Amino acid sequence: MIVTPQLKNQHLLWRAGFGPMASAFHELATTSQKSYINALFKASAKSPAMIDVADNAIKGLVMGIQEAGRANRNPDENQRRKLRQQSREDLKSLNITWLNLMVNSEQQLREKMALFWHGHFASRNINILYQQQLLDIIRQNALGNFGDLLREVSKSAAMLNFLNNNQNRKGHPNENFAREVMELFTMGRGNYTENDVKEAARAFTGWSANLSGEFIFRKNQHDDGHKTVLGRSGNLNGDDVLNILLEQKQTANYIARKIYRFYVNDIPDEAHITWLAGRFYQSGYDIKALMKDIFTSDWFYDAKNIGCRIKSPVELLVGIRRALPMQLENEQVQLLIQRLLGQVLFYPPNVAGWPGGKNWIDSSSLMFRLRIPQLIVDNDEVALTPKDDDDQMMGMKDMGKMKIGRKGGQFISAAVDWETYLKKFEKVPREKLLAAITGFLIQGGTAVDEKILNKYIDASSRENYIKTATIQLMSSPEYQLC
Repeated sequence: MIVTPQLKNQHLLWRAGFGPMASAFHELATTSQKSYINALFKASAKSPAMIDVADNAIKGLVMGIQEAGRANRNPDENQRRKLRQQSREDLKSLNITWLNLMVNSEQQLREKMALFWHGHFASRNINILYQQQLLDIIRQNALGNFGDLLREVSKSAAMLNFLNNNQNRKGHPNENFAREVMELFTMGRGNYTENDVKEAARAFTGWSANLSGEFIFRKNQHDDGHKTVLGRSGNLNGDDVLNILLEQKQTANYIARKIYRFYVNDIPDEAHITWLAGRFYQSGYDIKALMKDIFTSDWFYDAKNIGCRIKSPVELLVGIRRALPMQLENEQVQLLIQRLLGQVLFYPPNVAGWPGGKNWIDSSSLMFRLRIPQLIVDNDEVALTPKDDDDQMMGMKDMGKMKIGRKGGQFISAAVDWETYLKKFEKVPREKLLAAITGFLIQGGTAVDEKILNKYIDASSRENYIKTATIQLMSSPEYQLC
């Protein structure tokens, strides 16, 4: 595979963001990598606005339930039911609002980094106030300091509730939160003992949050006795434990390895990871500096690292919308597509997040992935019902059963802006069109079979040729890689 400047730039845009916009196609071959890298970091430097989609009624219900608790009355079960119902609806809005930001925001690096942390600090919770607060913490700190991000996530209502730390009290410690902080968020399995978990759990006693998402330290529930965690002893509290975890070089190694596998290659390169981890630790966990180290390294652009990752369902969906500008009338269909492909934002399968890699693909999901571009341009319907996994979906399985349209499916209802897309190829000679379109859409060394493609391309006019070649390429197995 010849790694051209255009391929390198597209590789950067797919890994640091969600792929190039159609409007930027003509710049890909001539703009320097350094310019793209600087532009990505500059665009993502500003703090993002919080995504707040919570219905006003939610805040009223929360206040009512909290007032009942303060007055020692049993909270109204009807209020709690309404809170759950409205939260589910608002979570759908949160999903679509964030997805649209991934498509349209100039802060591509920040939103992609937030998607990584969304999987790293995975939390399932139907309280919309908790979920949008956790997303805000992640988006605000996505390119900041990992220590700050870890501390804020650890004190978030979403995580404390999901990992049962609200039940962690003196004399009756709950080890769930302490275990996952070590195993999944910082050091990784095998780098601590069961006793470290038990002692850390005691340090986190009393950490809780109220229904509106505010962190509460319940002093009377905190165990203020002597504890030993990873060789450090004293009257340790939760903040002390987090600081001890950040002092471990293994934490920098664990995070650098996970980021390498997400941004570079599923197959770890030990020398590169060791170098990244050392610099990450020395910088005091500066995430932005770590990402600059990756994107400015020559090895990031090696042929073996290009087109080697299977796009996650969110990357696939967002990437299609960026490459092919469109207006979606039925935005809710994106929730169904996420479900069918196995990645619904805010509904990770468990606390370990989505496993990624080859786990994204099985025979049914691959067939549906290949159909999506054609469904979009045909304005066809998605009439499939996802596997019933309502334990994971917390009441959202109805999303797979919404009946819209004559045949009982959901119509995609997309208006594709072909005019903008076609403009990008107006100066390309007819005989070079397929190569130009392929170069824009396909990452990696595997060539798409032109003989098979030509059977399905409409060559009756230049416009039809570009349109049908684009859809066929997007419907190819090669398009699943970035």
